[in-house]
Parts: sequence; C-alpha cells; structure tokens
Amino acid sequence: MGERGSNGVGRDRLGWVDVARGIGIVAVVAGHAAPPGALRDMMYSFHMPLFFILSGMLTRPRPVGEFTRHQLAQLRPYAIFLILLLTTDLLVETMKGGRPIFHDWPADILPVLTGGTALRGPYTIFWFVPCLMVARILINGILVRWPEPQRGAWLVIVPAALMLAYGLGAWTDTSVLGLLTVPMALALLWVGLAWERTSWHRWMVVPLVLLSLPSLMLVFPSLNMKIGDYGWPIASMAGAIATSLLIFRVSLSLLPQLGWLAVPGRASLVIMYLHVALIHYLTPYLDRWLIFGIALLVPVMIDRLIRASAIATRWML
Repeated sequence: MGERGSNGVGRDRLGWVDVARGIGIVAVVAGHAAPPGALRDMMYSFHMPLFFILSGMLTRPRPVGEFTRHQLAQLRPYAIFLILLLTTDLLVETMKGGRPIFHDWPADILPVLTGGTALRGPYTIFWFVPCLMVARILINGILVRWPEPQRGAWLVIVPAALMLAYGLGAWTDTSVLGLLTVPMALALLWVGLAWERTSWHRWMVVPLVLLSLPSLMLVFPSLNMKIGDYGWPIASMAGAIATSLLIFRVSLSLLPQLGWLAVPGRASLVIMYLHVALIHYLTPYLDRWLIFGIALLVPVMIDRLIRASAIATRWML
C-alpha cells in the first residue's frame, strides 16, 4: 500500500531531515576516525552520497541568477574555515617543532586556492562544499528549464552525467575544487529530486535492502568520491543510494526515538569542516573512539557559539 507524499520533505521536514543529516555526519566522522578496515569502508560505502541525495530532495527551482549568487556565497564560510585551519596548522606544528603542511609561501598559494585533491591532511574534506555548490547551480539551471525530473531531457542528462563521472574517474584522480566529482554529484542530486516525488510503498524495503546489504557488507567495493573512485560501476553507487534511502525512511519513521541525532545534523556543516583537523592532531595522543567523540562534540559546541552571533552566522554558516 502506498503512502502519498511520504518521501517528501514537507512532512516533519525539520525533524527527519536533521536526523538524516545527523546519521550521515556521524558516519562521516566515524569513517575518518576509524583505522583502515571494515568499519571505515562500511561508512565510505554511503556517507557522501547520502548528503548529495538529501540535498537533491530539498531542491526547488529558483531563478538562476538569484540561486547562483546564493550558492556562491558558500565560498565565504569555505574560505573562513580554510584560513582558520591553515593558521591552526601553522601554530600547532610550530609548537611541536614540526613543519606545517603548507609551508612554502607564496608557492603554496596555488594549491590552497585550487583545493580539491591539493588539500590533504586536516583539509581533506574541503572538496565537498565547492563540488556540491557547482552541482546545485547546474541542477537548478536544468530544473528551471525542465521541471519534471522523471521525464524528458532528464532521461538523457542523467545517463550522460554518469558516463562522464565514470569516464573522468577512470582517467584521473586529480580534482580541482572537487570538480572531478560534479558529474556524479549531479546524478545523485537527481536521485534526490526523483525520490522526493515518488510515493512510498512498503514493498520498496525489499529491493532497497537487497541492494544495501552487499554495499554495507563490502561485497561491492567502497567509494572515495573525492578522487572519482565509485567502486564497481553502477553496483557500488546503487548500494550507496539504497542505504541512503533506507536511512531517510528510518529517520522519518523513528523520528521521536532518533530526535537526538538532529543535534549533530544541524551542526553538520561545521562538523564537516572541523572534524578531520581534530582527528589529524589528536590521533597520536588519544584512543580513536575518544577522538571520534571529540570530533563530533567540539564542532557542535562551536556551531552553537557561531549561531549565538548574527554576524558570525552570516559569515560562517
């Protein structure tokens, strides 16, 4: 039996969306905090696709110029957090008697500005925001022109984006500002668009679980979207999509029980920017699970401090 609109974001929107974000960001932090192995690969099998798909579900067509200006404003917090981490790395490594990751100025200006795979260590997650920004600008432009994502030109655009994504991923693992991943991000945003317009039926659990389990059990190779590694063509990404859609369903169905996950969900942007740096600097000194907790809790506290100031919120969120 179908439930009309039960995949949509209108129903308990703020609640379940933040819970889904919370599950996703916990998976991101766990994936980065865990040592190489099964847990890490399990988290990598779905955590970044989840954010792209969820963003697609929240997308509505907006005037192209207005939406583009709004998206480009995301470069402001990107730059602020990047400068803060560059300064932190300089101070921490100097105090330790070490050498900052970027130490050859002005030659290092170029890799810092190009971002993407040039940013490593505590900056490794910085590919995500510009990638999402560009993909959202593109999909909004397409959506304004063709507002029905399940028909028409979309039936050509999405397969073409997938072919380009796999082709570029096979050709290179070098990415400027995360742009290597934009074609796959575009396809995942479309999945969110289409899913939000699809009515839920209970039988959907069966195919989603059958796709998700091989991905979570690592029968399908895991993903590293930053470098264009999408595992087995179609199969690994299908598993990631299925896992994400099941998480959305669980977030909606168990909202009262999982409401506490909305706390990291609302702070997901700040956690995204800061957690790798905390893991990077604390790994030699603390147990990994303690680091995992710190990498979640400290950015949540910083997010609260930022939101206490209207000026800080405008510039950093």
